[in-house]
Amino acid sequence: MTRFPGYPFASRWYCRDGLRQHYIDEGAGPPVLFVHGNPSWSYLWRRPVLAMRDRFRCIAPDHIGMGLSDKPGEDRYTYTLAARVDDLDALIEYLIADRGAPERGWTLAMHDWGGPIVMAWAARHPERVARLVVCNTAAFPNPYGERARPVLRLPLWVLRETRLGERLFLRHNAFARLATLPPLGVRRPLPRAVRASFLAPYDRPEHRRAIQRFVQDIPLRPGDRAWPLLHTTSEALAQFAHLPTLIGWGLRDPVFDQAFLREWQRRFPAARSHVYRDAGHYLLEDTGDRFLTALRGFLCE
Repeated sequence: MTRFPGYPFASRWYCRDGLRQHYIDEGAGPPVLFVHGNPSWSYLWRRPVLAMRDRFRCIAPDHIGMGLSDKPGEDRYTYTLAARVDDLDALIEYLIADRGAPERGWTLAMHDWGGPIVMAWAARHPERVARLVVCNTAAFPNPYGERARPVLRLPLWVLRETRLGERLFLRHNAFARLATLPPLGVRRPLPRAVRASFLAPYDRPEHRRAIQRFVQDIPLRPGDRAWPLLHTTSEALAQFAHLPTLIGWGLRDPVFDQAFLREWQRRFPAARSHVYRDAGHYLLEDTGDRFLTALRGFLCE
């Protein structure tokens, strides 16, 4: 029995600037890059990797400060969107140069913060990208404008700006805990061992800093630190609109709601959409084999 159920993968490590980034690299064939968001880790992608590694090379990194990667203090790492993109760029260059990964033909699968991260990377290397898989994420400014949805404004302000938010993140791990409970992250309860696996990397306050910084880095307006990079990434999306694209969306997501889905569909009018009315933010947990079947069919065409 593995430490994390459904995750029987060999751990691999890439060291850069004295920090170790964990990733899994399973199977052989055309590369599929799975990029997680906040507050998850590569465990999110365990079922797609298991389902696809017979025909594809499945690569899923853990961002620095998350999952099984190192969790440095802020004196050693900046915890910004730009740093995440640089990390991903360095990892893929390493995989190409030293681990035999191809330069081209990459499928990019993204969820939550994985969208801005991997699409900012794609804007640097558009020639490498072959297909997109989009799951409850964004790579463009908030479609509601400079302010969050009304229902989220107060919780987001508390989390980003107050000492209570600091305590909720670091002392109580509230953000990660709530994200693995109905109705916020999922619509049906996770098995106890699966929920424990999502939470395991964030077992003490100093291991939760990345979760907090991701929320504080959400770019809502031009003055926010991550805004310029998000805006540039948004402007670059048009060059990928011709690529085969699969959209998988849980409609019960309290953050990435139908407005975000419609924006993806507007920008990628030829995309194939699979929309699930009974699924929440963690689409892969709520849809069982339904989205996996759609994903495999899309990749195997």
